[in-house]
Amino acid sequence: MKIKMMTSACAGALSLVAFAAPAWAEDQTQQTAQEAASEVGEVVVTATRRATRLQDVPLSITAFSQQELTKKGIVGYEGLARETPGVVLNKPTANFNNFTARGIATNGYNANLQSSVAIYIDELPISTIGNTTVIDPTLFDVERVEFLRGPQGTLFGSGSLAGALRILTKAPELDGYSAGVLVDYGMTGADSFRQRYNTMVNVPLIEDELALRVVAFHRDEEGYTDNLGTGITNSNTLKNSGVRASMLWKPMDRFSLRGTASYEESTPEDSGLIDPSLGRNKRVSDRPDIFSGVLTTGNVTAEYQFNGAKLTSSSTLSQFDQKFYLDLAGTFGGAIAFALDADAYQRTFVQEMRLASDAGGKFDWVVGGFYLKRRLDVDYFYRSNPEFLAASGITGLQDEYYQRMYTHTNSHELAAFGELTYRFNDNFWVTGGMRYGEVSAQGFTEEGGFNSNYLVNALYGISGPLTITPIEAATGLKAEGSKPSFKVSATWKPSADLTTYATISTGFRTPIVNAYGGRPSVVDPDDLIIPDGAASDDLTNYEIGLKGRFLEGKLYANLAAYYIDWSNIQVQANRVSDSVQFATNIGKAESKGVEFELRAFPLDGLSLGLNGSFGNSKVTELTPEEAAISGAVLGARLSSPKFQGSFSVDYRFALPNDMEGNASVVVQHVGDYPGLFPNVPGQPGVVQSTYGFTDAYENVNASFAIAKNDLTIGFYVENVFDDHSVTYVHPEAFLASRFGTMRPRTFGVRVGYEF
Repeated sequence: MKIKMMTSACAGALSLVAFAAPAWAEDQTQQTAQEAASEVGEVVVTATRRATRLQDVPLSITAFSQQELTKKGIVGYEGLARETPGVVLNKPTANFNNFTARGIATNGYNANLQSSVAIYIDELPISTIGNTTVIDPTLFDVERVEFLRGPQGTLFGSGSLAGALRILTKAPELDGYSAGVLVDYGMTGADSFRQRYNTMVNVPLIEDELALRVVAFHRDEEGYTDNLGTGITNSNTLKNSGVRASMLWKPMDRFSLRGTASYEESTPEDSGLIDPSLGRNKRVSDRPDIFSGVLTTGNVTAEYQFNGAKLTSSSTLSQFDQKFYLDLAGTFGGAIAFALDADAYQRTFVQEMRLASDAGGKFDWVVGGFYLKRRLDVDYFYRSNPEFLAASGITGLQDEYYQRMYTHTNSHELAAFGELTYRFNDNFWVTGGMRYGEVSAQGFTEEGGFNSNYLVNALYGISGPLTITPIEAATGLKAEGSKPSFKVSATWKPSADLTTYATISTGFRTPIVNAYGGRPSVVDPDDLIIPDGAASDDLTNYEIGLKGRFLEGKLYANLAAYYIDWSNIQVQANRVSDSVQFATNIGKAESKGVEFELRAFPLDGLSLGLNGSFGNSKVTELTPEEAAISGAVLGARLSSPKFQGSFSVDYRFALPNDMEGNASVVVQHVGDYPGLFPNVPGQPGVVQSTYGFTDAYENVNASFAIAKNDLTIGFYVENVFDDHSVTYVHPEAFLASRFGTMRPRTFGVRVGYEF
């Protein structure tokens, strides 16, 4: 039935092409030429908080337009990472995302640690700590996606230790009606059907003054992993739906007000992590592991153009509700029932105000202030299950939960920032920037929870009633920090088509308080005591780069070389006896590498792309005490490949009946890397049973599209050779299924229509 549906969709798409009204040729040829010109260096980005040509920005940036995202089938983070030099995505399953840029990561999970890459949707930072759900937003009707590599602390705050990812949505258009539809049907393997529906409507309410833009999307993608514990086939099905409405009011040329409200719900029905020993795409858990999220956001952005400068005020309020349910029985080899059902509720308010000068004078400058207030409530419910309780004769619980703990954390960030550029002439300028911020975080344990001696009784086979101990309300230590970030760069343009730069920039992450600080293990009292927390780490990035257009615009090159000094590193560790996670600091590491992006247009309609990175990141200083508590060793590789890259071929050509064709192939390579430090925290010299490397792998995607008028129909194959390589290794033993793999071969049809 699914194959028949797929065949019908393809036949319907071809019939639409046959009956589409003609009128393509000349206008489309002109549009293609404009797009080609943009691709070779005229891309405009706002990474410096003002519209600037990509070629003139002294940063290593990869930018994606909506057209490029659609053509390559990129709908989320995974595709962005594979197309961005120096970046990998640690993605065990849907809604569990952690970027690594330039090798700045100690493991692929980042539990308890602030992410090293800041993720922004417009003005809202959505990245958080590594052991929480991070929603994978649908990339449709976006103006642009920008990936800034290297620390971006001056303009984007403490979470941008290694880079920043910006997703910029499209604003309403005041000058006309428009609408668009993009539908995608795919088949993964033999029986996993993919459905993606996206639509956009833009309506001017008052001509040239007030407009409304509404975007809606829905994804229903059947899974490809079988859970032997639950007996569910294709268990990791993903359902994702959302809507975004944006209204723009521009009563005068100098002033505009934009309000945006969005809602997105992402609900995977199970994890995609597998256990290779069980067979291909097989996993086991007593129930589905769930990492779901609902993100609701409201934003108001006002802009006023003064003579010589633009004032921007952005106010954002968001609510992020998430579920984090997983089977932890792997901690004890599956001997007892042990699982966590955690519900979290995060409320965030962000206010940013900045004043940026107009470009073109001797001085370019931007000054601003940033305020963030966030409360994160997490309810930890640790459970057994009724079958195990009955079989073990353990009683005394009201239900299957042997521990309930209610917590919340309050976080604040207040910062002032500024950048100043002085142009000695049109060919040479220098930029200096600084951000000074104060951050604080404090955790609270609330009344109403309880603990019990379940783990001890279950492990030692002790039957009978459990002892229930109420958890008292408690106020945790308050972590506070204040630290400046700075950036200094010099830019030289020896010609109009060549830009070179040298940059020094710094970054840091906020201090961390461990929720279980000071507590001994109830399983093994001789195990280490959880430390109170981790101080901020320090990072300095030294970078030189070149951006240029050559051969009369037929070749575009973007090259960057960097050296990073990273000290007082925040790391995640696990207590051996009970797998309690905690954060601490250890010595130093260094990362050095080269990134490159090349695009050539040797023939009319033909473009070739090559991008990639060579890097080496490792631990360089470490005391015996730091080695013991973290499991690290001198010279240990960090969680990043030594080489990754992609090569693409894209060819546009004319077809009969005023149609245009487009064929493309993308070959991506990602090298192997370790998922964690080699040794067991607290047991120096003992190699962790979970220590391992991802596979080095290649991913090949191919597509063929036909366009006529406003209709485009594309046929695609993802993972052409059905590679089953391991792309992620979970660092902790509590999961029985710890390996993430590539999605099996998927073929499909994509239909887009604009009117």
